[in-house]
Amino acid sequence: MNKLRWRRAWFQVHKWIGLILAILIIPISLTGAALVWHDGLDRMLNANRYATSGSATLPLAAYGDAARAAIRPGDRLASLRMPEHPGDPVVVAAAPQAKSNLPGPALRTNVYLDPPTAKVLAVASSRSGPVMAMHMIHGTLMVPGVGRSIVGWIGVAMTLSAFTGLWLWWPTVGKWARGLRWRRHRNLDTNLHHQLGFWIALPLFVLSLTGAWISFPGFFGPLVGESGRPMGYGADRAAMMRAKPLPAQATSLGDAVASAQRVAPGEVTQVSWPTDYKPAWQVMIKAQGKAPGNGHGRPATVAVDDATGTARPAPSPDRGQSGTARLMRQIHDGTGMGLVWQLIITLGGILPAILAVTGIIMWWRARGWKAELAAKQRERRMAAAE
Repeated sequence: MNKLRWRRAWFQVHKWIGLILAILIIPISLTGAALVWHDGLDRMLNANRYATSGSATLPLAAYGDAARAAIRPGDRLASLRMPEHPGDPVVVAAAPQAKSNLPGPALRTNVYLDPPTAKVLAVASSRSGPVMAMHMIHGTLMVPGVGRSIVGWIGVAMTLSAFTGLWLWWPTVGKWARGLRWRRHRNLDTNLHHQLGFWIALPLFVLSLTGAWISFPGFFGPLVGESGRPMGYGADRAAMMRAKPLPAQATSLGDAVASAQRVAPGEVTQVSWPTDYKPAWQVMIKAQGKAPGNGHGRPATVAVDDATGTARPAPSPDRGQSGTARLMRQIHDGTGMGLVWQLIITLGGILPAILAVTGIIMWWRARGWKAELAAKQRERRMAAAE
């Protein structure tokens, strides 16, 4: 196949990916751009949750008692998260008494507490609010069951679209720098499509590939010599999601934390209550040097058996996830990657939406002039026949 035929073939691939997926690409890309700034958005949209009076903290049991008084009778405390940054609230999550048949992460009632006083600032469902809606759109398109796979295949298609778009941008004659000219075409939308597509091609390729990786860890993991199946994958994960906190605990919250800190001294960042799936407290402790079972400086996780109060080091919740998978997620959402990359990701979400719109305009215009050309050709044939 010669160069011209390759170009025509890639053009068809690029065009139909854009046209078929445009209606899905736009919400996925725009929500992804917004979620880079998740914390700031949550503060802006839910200011009452962050109306804290200081950074001093109380014994963790005080937060458990305050949250228990704020939830519905019969609901059970499931986790407690301490503030990550100054001004953040303490967040206690409770599992509802009634069983939920909704797909996705377990439904929780979140209680937001003032760290110095344990005053209740807000109570909200874990699935309520615009920020959570954006998470659900970006991760699953709000499609139960297969939504994550659909988003993953869109990531695969966008990876191919970024590659073919760069191929089509490359000038057919002269040096490649000719492609950087603004006025490659008489129409503004076409010039926008060429220029924005070039500058975002590499970041879009990276974001699409990492998004597909997150959706299909079982496929991509073995390609780099890793299992690709994080802890709690498959049936194990389903059982964890259905697990309910125990109705009563043999070991109190305060005793569980004290036992964990004897194994890994330090500041507690999160506690998970024992469940009918795993009857042990999970206590995450901010690393101080090399804690037991935590040689790389990440938060240590200690499991405290509820029946006996015995503590032992345990894998962190993300320890079952391979190092490459964690890196893919960091690259994709910008966590800990610095302001420059976060800005690039934001543009990597906004510009594909613009490319989708300009691509549709270009296709629609092409339909018009092709129809006119076909009509003129028919007129010529009819004239010649006469």
